Amino acid sequence: MAPQKLQIACAGLGRMGKRHALHFLNRTPRAQLVAASTPDETEIQWAKQHLEPWGVRIYTSYDEMIKQEGLQAVVIASVTTVHAEQAIKAIDANLHVLCEKPLSTSVEISQSVVDAASKKPNLKVMCGFSRRFDNSYRDAFTKMDNGLIGRPSIFRSQTCDKLDPSGFFVAYAEFSGGIFVDCSIHDIDLALWFFGQDSRVKSVVSSGITAVQPELRKHKDVDNAVGIVEFYGGQIAYLFCSRMMAAGQDDATEIIGTDGKLQVNAQPMSNLVNIYEAGGVKREIPGDYYGRFEQAFVNEANEFTACCLDGTKLPMKLAGAVQAVKIGCALQESLNSGKKISFDETGRRVALAVL
Repeated sequence: MAPQKLQIACAGLGRMGKRHALHFLNRTPRAQLVAASTPDETEIQWAKQHLEPWGVRIYTSYDEMIKQEGLQAVVIASVTTVHAEQAIKAIDANLHVLCEKPLSTSVEISQSVVDAASKKPNLKVMCGFSRRFDNSYRDAFTKMDNGLIGRPSIFRSQTCDKLDPSGFFVAYAEFSGGIFVDCSIHDIDLALWFFGQDSRVKSVVSSGITAVQPELRKHKDVDNAVGIVEFYGGQIAYLFCSRMMAAGQDDATEIIGTDGKLQVNAQPMSNLVNIYEAGGVKREIPGDYYGRFEQAFVNEANEFTACCLDGTKLPMKLAGAVQAVKIGCALQESLNSGKKISFDETGRRVALAVL
């Protein structure tokens, strides 16, 4: 008897949707991509060429797709504004869910996904924070968890995209939730992972500029920003996000402890090739986020599949995705208001005294 394969569908076939679909089609041995949905005609034509010949059924309607007989799971990579709606529909249809980050740009809507999932404990519902599946980050976490650097106290992390002059990020800013919710959400999740998922935020403050894409201002967004998140218990996360790197993707993290520190990707590189030329010696770096974290996405697909088939525990709690959005939204609010935002130890907002 042939081993069981997870029957999974992909919602959305945009930039990340295509990648997720191909990962489950070609690089996840225990899964079988059986369906995909998108309302976009260009994406449908892509699917007919790259998915349909391998038996993948193509839908223009998500609602119709999740009714497909035998379907067991769905990976949601559609536009952010429908992540939560589609996740809840899948949960209601008794399907396992792997949802691209964030669940929503709203804390309340994100929480509604957690609430829906809590009613179906037999289902695996995961928000895909890809860096948790990266081998280097996992190695750093293990070393920290084993006490190598003492108590982690300062967390410094950045997500810096290569400049895209096409205007993609300007258009995307209309519904992305802003640079902290879209870009720094990965660094926020990492801070919660390394400091502990139950870490309680004491305050956030942020500032930013539009250095190269002033059109972002109409969406109350920027192309460069820094944020500071202070936690109860004496820990601080410093976050930097940018959309204007010249060389390529420059994502790096530093965890500073009482007995040492760990760095991840402090000197970005595509591979171990050195280029010697008249101007000196150089190394190439990944051109985009996927170029840096491709294997992490593949790991994510395979581990999610294993959890669904074997009934094992997911590597992260869904509630953490809500916590990350809450911090991201607070940073975005601080960015636009110019004010520090404080919380009490229960997580409720605290009004600062005015002299």
